Amino acid sequence: MVAQRYARRPRELRALETALAVLETEISYGATPLAEAFDSVAQRTDPLVSGLFGYARDELATGTGITATDAWQKAIDAFVPDSALQGEDVGVLRGLGPVLGGSGCEDQVRHIRLTMEHLKATRIRAEEEALKNVRLWQYLGFLGGIAIVLVIL
Repeated sequence: MVAQRYARRPRELRALETALAVLETEISYGATPLAEAFDSVAQRTDPLVSGLFGYARDELATGTGITATDAWQKAIDAFVPDSALQGEDVGVLRGLGPVLGGSGCEDQVRHIRLTMEHLKATRIRAEEEALKNVRLWQYLGFLGGIAIVLVIL
């Protein structure tokens, strides 16, 4: 399970980069309202991360007057426990929240691009960690299983 998390994290980060590129397009070229942009991203992106944007869309659609920042933060809180993201990744995503819906299109696009760059840097580090640790944890799991079998016998 540990090896799976190491292997899954770079895939999730890459999918987040792609999803943010779609969100950038929706905001800059489509001038789409944020709830609709989240919906479009949720429908068009990898299932690994579409839930994040689906949660944000659902929070905005409740009609309770929640701000886009709060909707984004709640979406992150709901999404992270089931993901392989780590604290650094979550911090990068949280940094985007205060800008969404609270500034002009150009400022939002600039911050989305900056977030994409940060995610790319963390993805590169995550890929390096995965190369080192996936095989190690797989071997440890295999050897642990053999040890349990030997103890039982």
